[in-house]
Amino acid sequence: MAGSGEVQWCFSQVKGTVEDDVTDADIISTVEFNHDGELLATGDKGGRVVIFQREEQSKNCTPPRGEYNVYSTFQSHEPEFDYLKSLEIEEKINKIKWLNRQNYAHFLLSTNDKTIKLWKVSERDKKWVGSNLTEEDGALRDPCQITSVRLPAVQPIELMVEASPRRVFSNAHTYHINSISVNSDGETYISADDLRINLWHLGITDQSFNIVDIKPANMEELTEVITAAEFHPRECNVFVYSSSKGSIRLCDMRQAALCDQSAKMFEEPEDPSNRSFFSEIISSISDVRFSRSGRYLISRDYLSVKVWDVLMDTKPVETFPVHEYLRSKLCSLYENDCIFDKFECVWNGNDTAIMTGSYNNFFRIFDRNTKRDSTLEASRDSTKPMQVLKPRRVNTGGKRKKDEISVDSLDFTRKILHTAWHPKENIIAVAATNNLYLFQEKPPS
Repeated sequence: MAGSGEVQWCFSQVKGTVEDDVTDADIISTVEFNHDGELLATGDKGGRVVIFQREEQSKNCTPPRGEYNVYSTFQSHEPEFDYLKSLEIEEKINKIKWLNRQNYAHFLLSTNDKTIKLWKVSERDKKWVGSNLTEEDGALRDPCQITSVRLPAVQPIELMVEASPRRVFSNAHTYHINSISVNSDGETYISADDLRINLWHLGITDQSFNIVDIKPANMEELTEVITAAEFHPRECNVFVYSSSKGSIRLCDMRQAALCDQSAKMFEEPEDPSNRSFFSEIISSISDVRFSRSGRYLISRDYLSVKVWDVLMDTKPVETFPVHEYLRSKLCSLYENDCIFDKFECVWNGNDTAIMTGSYNNFFRIFDRNTKRDSTLEASRDSTKPMQVLKPRRVNTGGKRKKDEISVDSLDFTRKILHTAWHPKENIIAVAATNNLYLFQEKPPS
């Protein structure tokens, strides 16, 4: 897998309706590849999970193509009402995380604001016929009429993909769940809300351990909230969480049962020359991810992506500006609430490139080796098969060139918040409102 600087990205597929009139329930709220990239799951604001499977034919053709078709669709969460607090609980899927595959079935965790569910997704292409105790329609046979023993046989049927809830983890979070992360031990996971992080065992639904609690005794003294949390990809005792104050805390569960005192804190001192009314808002970290090797962390704040070496907590080793040209627009972004948007960031399969979203359906890819970066657009205008994406440029002042777009022309209602990168190949999934765009590396000619 090459870094993004040497990659030419081309269009592969787009999923979703073309209509301009988008219902709120169809807006995609999370995207996640499974561990081998064969399945891609999306969750939406309507509580639905749609799983796409990679086409075997597209994978084996020359050159290979990254094409996915719908594999299974199911309703994961329904709207609920908390009668004690008189609050509606939205069905919106906040996060989906795949479990490592152990057998023929796939398992995934999905969560809304309050409830986490473990789903089993399995295939059925055979059924048993010839039971001694029941008829073909399922009715019980009269024992007096059974005169011989039948040998049940297997009969092929049309392939069915079934999604069934295996566990429901509820009633453990007072505040809205923003993150879930499966541990490398395959047995436990963490869930994080604004003030607490809980540790769960996948087999136990009625008990969880509170491992981080930053809730002050007096809520008027509250100065920060937890924004994201993730387990280390290899060390089952280590996890990180980020805060709205721009800090990342690395915790080791071997040190104490309650990890309020972090082993390390990653925080960059603020540049006094950039200090403004909005400094605290834009320094809030919306996402934090371990690299696949576990050596590095990436964090996304409003204007940039930072790469941290786990062994060095004094400053980031790399900083990539995402849309620095918006610094002069922070006042209007505050007025229309866009300044509170939570952008995610992802690594490629070998930790050499990073992807994150922006406005106007732009998404940014940064190559860590060459230090090159590109701005691409998820647009219905570039949906011809294998059409190469043209890099987009934003004019920040002076005379605008022909292929540039003015900062004042950016559409802040079209935003890329959720992205995913195939763990082994250069195939990326980008959620743009109700559409899922798939792009892949241009095959060599």
